[in-house]
Amino acid sequence: MKNIDVTALGELLIDFTENGISEKGNPLLEANPGGAPCNVLAMLAKLGKKTAFIGKVGNDNFGNMLSETIKNCGICADGLVFDDTVRTTLAFVHKKPDGDRDFSFYREPGADMMLRKSEIDEEIIKSAKIFHFGTLSSTHEGVRAATRYGVDIAKDSGALISFDPNLRPPLWNSLEDARREIEYGLEKCDILKISDNEIEFMTGSTDYDKAVRELMEKYHIKLAFATLGKNGSRAYYGDIKAECGVFKVDTIETTGAGDTFCGSALNYILEHDINCLTENDLRELLTFANASAAIITTRRGALKVMPEKEEILELIGR
Repeated sequence: MKNIDVTALGELLIDFTENGISEKGNPLLEANPGGAPCNVLAMLAKLGKKTAFIGKVGNDNFGNMLSETIKNCGICADGLVFDDTVRTTLAFVHKKPDGDRDFSFYREPGADMMLRKSEIDEEIIKSAKIFHFGTLSSTHEGVRAATRYGVDIAKDSGALISFDPNLRPPLWNSLEDARREIEYGLEKCDILKISDNEIEFMTGSTDYDKAVRELMEKYHIKLAFATLGKNGSRAYYGDIKAECGVFKVDTIETTGAGDTFCGSALNYILEHDINCLTENDLRELLTFANASAAIITTRRGALKVMPEKEEILELIGR
């Protein structure tokens, strides 16, 4: 009955990213389809996995564009809901000199935060081997209830739960609200993808090994990935730890790098038994995921430009 590899619930939006300067010296912005959960699914679909998305967009030009985009990427859009009263969520990505970025969201309200429990397609969740979510679908009461409903359905159906905090401070009324929702995700997940700044936010520590181990023990997490920017990534599983450095590429921007990593990692889990992973397995997983994340940083946007498997293997083999 599990005929979907990964179902994800959350935000689908437009990322406006800088793409040159006009003749008048103004920045030119490109409307790139985005949203962390669908970025993850797009990477999985590129690797041949069957994926499905649950979320909401406005019944407007951007919403229709996003619907067509995810379908063209091979993501099932049966769980995508259109809202006639609220516009599709927009995010403006501001690139820093080192390729990192800041976000400005136009989301008060945005369609993604208006998803309701009654609009959840239960069968799309029950049919999934892995259910993936983050915290942007928990910033407001109604969509928070929908997200928790989805998580409960997934757990009851025996799916593995994958969680990426994806902390975006400007979207929260208070960081304490964010902390509580991250704690909820930690309590529910089997697989955790967490970044260095999120580890520091939740634990106050820059000893990432110790901090992640403490989170895994406290919340009974089976497998955790720590993404550390220029310092590569680490995986933790039982008493095993593996790590991998970054691949040197000509980075343009880092939007979607963590999502690309996450999609690649989940792809590996789908192809291996999560109950008997070895250190070599984890090292192989990290190498592939780091390479895929490196490639996406050489491109603008993420969802529509995920790397091919052959590109990733070529970068690894250099």
